[in-house]
Amino acid sequence: MTQPTSVAPWCAKVITLFPELFPGPLAASRVGKALQAGLWQLETINLRNFGHGIHRLVDDRPLGGGPGMVFRPDVVASALDSTLSDRQDDRNLWPLICLTPRGRPLHQNDVHQWSQARGVTLLCGRFEGIDERVIQKYRFDEVSLGDFVLSGGEIAAYALIDSVVRLIPDVLGNAESLKEESHSKSLLEWPQYTRPRVWQGLPVPDILLSGHHTEIAKWRELEAQRATQRRRPDLWQAYQADSEASTDK
Repeated sequence: MTQPTSVAPWCAKVITLFPELFPGPLAASRVGKALQAGLWQLETINLRNFGHGIHRLVDDRPLGGGPGMVFRPDVVASALDSTLSDRQDDRNLWPLICLTPRGRPLHQNDVHQWSQARGVTLLCGRFEGIDERVIQKYRFDEVSLGDFVLSGGEIAAYALIDSVVRLIPDVLGNAESLKEESHSKSLLEWPQYTRPRVWQGLPVPDILLSGHHTEIAKWRELEAQRATQRRRPDLWQAYQADSEASTDK
């Protein structure tokens, strides 16, 4: 994906029943300072404003029976149409994401791709889910944080937005640190140490005090490989596949 030519800041549009939850934790630390500085933008769309009747109903009982309630497709569509424009119809430049437990796992590669877009539109699920027809019609990319269930998609939206915003230039201030993070090349991060050199009888590895930066880099790479192989066999397989592909080129 090419970097957009627009000078407008990257924007997260969040469709939610609880707009008062934002910016929430996104107002803190460097991400919050970047929001205040205009390096990125946040817009919330209150789904309740598009509900039906005097009570602004946004959901109804699931057809076929079962517990809970389901977001109505007409309500969700009205909220989407209020914020989407022709230029946002390009899913590469403006991804449309539904945060749901049934979605595919969020991956760092997604985060990098979305950081190159003009922004994202996020739909925060609630209750038993969202009518399938609106998901299909608007070609939502269904994304999940993992194999567990939250009360709604707002907490997942925090995580997704934070992971993207920190990749925007000048937000963190140290581009090199991003290259060495976990998942940057399908490896977990190596163990980190700081002062004191000995704490409760536990010393810092001697190699880190040697001043031999080449050897330190080798040690870190090996420790990252060991941690990934032990804790995340799935990532280890991906790393091995990437390494073999690079060797074959």
